[in-house]
This record gives sequence, structure tokens and C-alpha cells, in this order.
Amino acid sequence: MTQRSVFPERFRVLNGSALKLLAMAAMLVDHSAICFRPLLGSYLFTLFDIRFTPYVLLRGFGRIAFPIFCFLLAEGFRHTRSKQRYALNLFLFALLSEIPYDLFNCGALPYERQNVFFTLLLGGLGIWCLSKFRDMPLGSSLLLIGLAVVAVKLNADYGWKGFLLILLLYLLAEQPMVQAFAGITLLGWPAGVACAFPFLNLYNGERGFVRGRAAKYFFYCFYPVHLTILWLLHRHFFGY
Repeated sequence: MTQRSVFPERFRVLNGSALKLLAMAAMLVDHSAICFRPLLGSYLFTLFDIRFTPYVLLRGFGRIAFPIFCFLLAEGFRHTRSKQRYALNLFLFALLSEIPYDLFNCGALPYERQNVFFTLLLGGLGIWCLSKFRDMPLGSSLLLIGLAVVAVKLNADYGWKGFLLILLLYLLAEQPMVQAFAGITLLGWPAGVACAFPFLNLYNGERGFVRGRAAKYFFYCFYPVHLTILWLLHRHFFGY
């Protein structure tokens, strides 16, 4: 099963590496807006009774990051040669990212929520379950429910909705319009989330220019490193 697109093949110009860079940029913009929110409250304009400020616009753009990361995870689990190693990497970086995530969100330890790597890990395990136990619907359903419960109990970022989004992106890969509608409906942020799905439909199925262990771990490390830097900048400029 491969990801299909609503666009003709000649328009599918984004490979996996380009999508990763786009998602990273959106995530950086999103978290930078949170970090510097006191400076981004100036009124710009009103549209459909929504008061737009730089903060609102930047966060809106940042909302495209999570669906793209979920999509890349689904693609990664579909094509990886070692799902065990993939899951182990997600788990290790979930642990590594927890302290930066806590500090960034509340400036202290511990924070009530868990970082997004835990959500991605659970979603990856869900895909693994679907592929491994496809002939055992009852058993796989129980395992998926168990993983969703873990997402809720952990209070992982995006929670059960994030977990379910990963499964939907995997299961609906051949139905891009249904995939987009389901994702937008599930997360309920039309302005930001809806903008992610056109990018997913520009995906050409190629891995792209990011190859090798160093490049791979750069993308893993970017999450905890940029959270740490933004937390330090927030403390420097705002003192809390």
C-alpha cells in the first residue's frame, strides 16, 4: 500500500526530506511564537470575527507540523526494515526530550503532559500492531484500545486524537480526500491542520536527500535541542 494523491504525478514535487524540513520549520515557528508571545500580541486585522495577531498567524502556520510528522511516521513504519529499532529510537528520544519539554512548557519539573515523541511511539506501535496482526482483528483491536488508553493515561501530547490520527494516515493512504477530512475533523483545527494535507498530497514517495545516520539523528535531536534553546531565551528575555 502506497500513499496516493489528489494531484497528478507531475505536481508531486516533495520528497520525504522536504516534508521533514517543512515540518521542522513549522514546529520551530510554532514554539517560537509560544516563547515570544508577550511580543506578538499586536492587533493586525479581524476576519470572520477572529482577531488576528502575529501570535495567532504564527501558531496557525505551526499547526501543520504535527500532521506532517504523523504522516512521515506512518511512511517510516511502512518502509522500515526494523520496526523494533524504529520504535526503540522513538522511545529513547521520548525520554531524552521530556526534561526540555517540561521546562519549555512550565519552567519546572515535572510537567503534567508528556512530549510528542511518546505519541509518535504509541502511534508507531499501533501501525506495527495493524501490520503484524492483520488476520487477528479482535486481538489487534484490543491492543489498539490498550495503546489509546496508554496515550490518555500518559497525557501524551495530542493524546488519543494524535494516536488515532497516525492510524488514520496509515489506513487511509489510498483515500487522500477521506484521509484529509478525517484528520481535520479529528483534530478540529481547520485553519492550521487543513493546510497540512495539500503538502501531503505533494509527496512523491521518495526518501529524498536526508540519508545516513548523522542526518537521521539530527532530525531526532532537533526537538529537544530547540526546546532547550527556546526555554533559555525565554528565561533571558522575560525572567520566568
